[in-house]
Amino acid sequence: MDLLRGRISAIYFRYLGAAFGSAMISSIYGIVDMAIVGQYQGPDGTAALAVVAPVWNIIYSLGLLAGIGGGVLFSVARGQGGTGGSGANDYFSAAFIGTVIFSALSWAAIVFFDRRMLLLFGADETLLPLARQYLWPVKFAVPVFIFNQMLAAFLRNDGSPGLATAAVLFGGLFNVAGDYFFVFTLDMGIMGAGLATAIGAALTLAAMLGHFFSKRNTLRLVRPRNLLIKLRKITVTGFSTFFIDIAMGILTVLFNRQIMRYSGTEALAVYGVIVNISTVVQCCAYSIGQASQPIISINFGAGRWRRIRATLRYALATAAFFSIAWTAAALAFPNGFIRIFMAPTEMVLSIAPFIIRCYGLSFLLLPLNIFSTYYFQSLMRPEISFFVSVSRGMLVSGLLILFLPAAAGARALWLAMPITELLVSAAVVYYMIRCTHSLYSRKNSPHRALRD
Repeated sequence: MDLLRGRISAIYFRYLGAAFGSAMISSIYGIVDMAIVGQYQGPDGTAALAVVAPVWNIIYSLGLLAGIGGGVLFSVARGQGGTGGSGANDYFSAAFIGTVIFSALSWAAIVFFDRRMLLLFGADETLLPLARQYLWPVKFAVPVFIFNQMLAAFLRNDGSPGLATAAVLFGGLFNVAGDYFFVFTLDMGIMGAGLATAIGAALTLAAMLGHFFSKRNTLRLVRPRNLLIKLRKITVTGFSTFFIDIAMGILTVLFNRQIMRYSGTEALAVYGVIVNISTVVQCCAYSIGQASQPIISINFGAGRWRRIRATLRYALATAAFFSIAWTAAALAFPNGFIRIFMAPTEMVLSIAPFIIRCYGLSFLLLPLNIFSTYYFQSLMRPEISFFVSVSRGMLVSGLLILFLPAAAGARALWLAMPITELLVSAAVVYYMIRCTHSLYSRKNSPHRALRD
């Protein structure tokens, strides 16, 4: 599809459908694992996977840092200078090198410091053995998960969003079947879920590599000019998306520790379910941003402001749809989600409705706030995207998680995220209106953004 001249509605919805499947890379494995493990080992298994959740946030955020940061710059370069070309592939090559570095660092950290990490993330003596069993096979595939995220972003920017989706579905289907086979049939328990996840990720990567043998591929590894400068630009541009996932890991750690302090293992098991629901809602928001980003970035590079504004209208409408749908589901069927992800005790069923309904109010504004970070990145305004990500992901939310239960009791903890999303959305709306209006002034040339 021609991102510079094609019909915006057709391009957007094609990319949205593909991006939704691609965004599920970061959630499908965890969702299936928690559902199977929760049925096999009950609330302890679910709580153990809640402890492991920050590890996934670290892994996926590094892939997004290179993929989204490099993908935005790749598309802007193409918009300025046509398809292909060494300028665009300089950014692909730099992102590839960055991904290798990120993979090596995170791999070493998880292999050698897994016990310390899991204790930091909220494990106790009961949950630590289960969490380490799950993580053991995952250790061997850490770089695979990071490269999956990076390549999915570049495939979308190189006109192959459908392949990214097909690759995720391929690996995900194996993960579903493999979870059941390894956990129940072979009676491997929680370790079997980790093994199925690792193999599924490897199959996804193999499928995505097929893009490099297709005729539509324009991605080439070249010797990037000014590598350090380009790595810095990729890091700055992609940092906000990176921070969304890292922040979710930080918040999960804070929640885990506060829950164990004020409420206990049953509440942590419920929070494990919330983590998975919230991850799916975030994936819906990611899909909006990832569908919009290639269109906005390349048209920004070409100076086609009306096409950017049209894309924004479709994105906001999609965000509103996901917001209403997921908030309604959380309010209407809280124990339905619990039964999907575990074999619950009576105590879990009694406390879950209040917890999920309170936390679920945050879904009303979450898609808008996350999409806004992609929008600001695509307009080469990483400083605004950074402000939104840090405020939402650590500053406002962290303070509320730490001080709300102390000030208003344990039950107030579950209102931390709804209050955070509300406060952040006010800033998002202000900056979104301001940036969109500025497109028509054309005072700032987008060509300056890529100048070395």
